[in-house]
Parts: sequence; structure tokens; C-alpha cells
Amino acid sequence: MIYKKILVVDDDPNNLQMLRQILREHYQLIFAASGEKAIQAAISHQPDLILLDIMMPDMNGYQVCATLKANSATSGIPVIFVTAMSDIENEAQGFDVGAVDYIQKPVSAPILLRRVETHLSLVKMRSLELSHEQSIFMLGEAGHFKDNDTGAHIWRMAAYACALAVAAGWPEHQVERLRLAAPMHDTGKIGTPDAILKAPRKLTPEEWIIMKQHTDDGYNILSKSDDKIFTMAAEIARYHHEKWEGSGYPTGLAGGNIPESARIVALADVFDALTMKRPYKEAWSIEDSMAEIHKGAGSHFEPRLVTLFDDILPELLRIKAEWPE
Repeated sequence: MIYKKILVVDDDPNNLQMLRQILREHYQLIFAASGEKAIQAAISHQPDLILLDIMMPDMNGYQVCATLKANSATSGIPVIFVTAMSDIENEAQGFDVGAVDYIQKPVSAPILLRRVETHLSLVKMRSLELSHEQSIFMLGEAGHFKDNDTGAHIWRMAAYACALAVAAGWPEHQVERLRLAAPMHDTGKIGTPDAILKAPRKLTPEEWIIMKQHTDDGYNILSKSDDKIFTMAAEIARYHHEKWEGSGYPTGLAGGNIPESARIVALADVFDALTMKRPYKEAWSIEDSMAEIHKGAGSHFEPRLVTLFDDILPELLRIKAEWPE
């Protein structure tokens, strides 16, 4: 069994022994009796969590915690203060320097174990969330690996989509889901032949049939997961080329039958494509791009979304400036 590592810091040997008795059957323990040694141990051992006393002679716990949080090698390690200091101001100062919790002495063994377990679980959850987001980023990049779009395009387009979703009244958790789902809209292009994807000419009818297949290919890849982000991503991948009046592909959906996530991404994707330079075209001006979008209201795009897009144009321009090519 692999035990999580905990660094226990206290200048009193009796306190170290007490904490050892409580924790030794559950965790791998590292001990330090001073602030300087605690910092060295944190860097060399990379513990999963630190239990830190405040009142120590060389460096107090606040100074130790602030030093750890200022070092990129140790800034992510959660710190719990274990101290006899009980003033609200002391506790607030502990949180100000980066601690995640505050346990008073004398320590209750069940409370200490539960608090440690809780914060280690949060660390694991954050790690899983980071891995999740990195996987999403890689899938988004893969969808554009063979064409001329860039990673900046997919995240900038997602930011446009989120701004439009907010304007459309989406709740915050749905907007965050869209931020991660939208970049995977062209995942299916992984299976599109280079000769078609990079053709410097108008595609033949036969080639266009193959090109349009990327929507179903993306859906088939992304729908393998029951995760809500991937469920939305699969929906967007399949339907973001549908048109409001029903002439789009792959299924010819029209109006409100097109999922709103796909309607939003369709508009954001076209705006980004128009306003950015590509090897085969110059960037359109904002005025010309918006005129083209207005021309598509009621045919390509939902009119309500075009109106909202107009309303948030200053926000879109701010996003554009933040995500240059």
C-alpha cells in the first residue's frame, strides 16, 4: 500500500510524538522541528500535506507558510496550522498566508484525521480536474492538428461562445461546461484526409461528402463518455454546422431543434474564422464580419443570438485582444 506523505512541523518533541501516534498507522510521516528544516523537507520530500505549528523560535508558522507558497516547488502543498493560538485574528492571518485549515491544540485525534483526509481528497479532486482539462485541451488540439487553425483559435472561440451563453441567460455551471466542451467541436477532423482538409481549392461534391463526415466522427468519438462535458461536446461536434432554416448538415435540423450549445458555437466559430487571418485569406474587419453575421440571421443563425452578439460586441473585442494568434 502507498501511503500519503505528511510533513509534521513543531519545535516541541512532545507535540511531534503526539501527532506521530495519531497519524502513523495512516500516513507516511516526515518530521521537522524548525521552520528552516520544514522548508528544506518540503522541497526535498514533496509531501502531500503539511501540519504546521505557528509559535516556533526561528521562523514562525506564518513565515514558513508564506515562504512555501512563494516557491513554485511547494506552493501547491496544502498547509494546515496546528496551534494553541485561538484568536480570530490569528486564524485569519493563517488563511491570509495560504493555509487551508486551522486546528487548535490540544488536538482531537478524530478531528485531525478527518480534516487531513478531507484536504487530501480535495487535492486528489483538483488533480483529477487538471488532468480532465488537459485531456480536453489535447482533444481540441487534435481536431485542428492537420488544418490551419491554431490552439488560440479554439480557446478564443470558446471564450466568445461563453460570453454569448452568459448573454443568453445560461447558469454559471453550464457556461463553464461550454468553455471546456466548445474547443472539441472539430475533434472529428482527426479522420478527415489531408488532401481534403488542406485542399487549396473548392471541394468536389464527393470530397464535400467526406468533409461533412467530421461532424458524425466527432460525435462518435466524444459520445463514448457519460461525462456531462463530453456529452455537450459530442452534441456540439455533431450539430455546429446545422443552420437555423434547416439547410445545414449532418441531419438538416432547423430552429429550436438544433441544440442551443451548437447554435452558440456555430456563431462564435464563424465570427472567429472571419476576423482572423488564414493562409487562404486576410482577416475581415469587425464591421464586415458583423455585416456577414447579420446577413445570416434567420438563415444560418438564430436571430435572437445575433441580436445578443451585437449587444456584447465590446466584450468580444476584449476577448479577441486577449487571444492573439
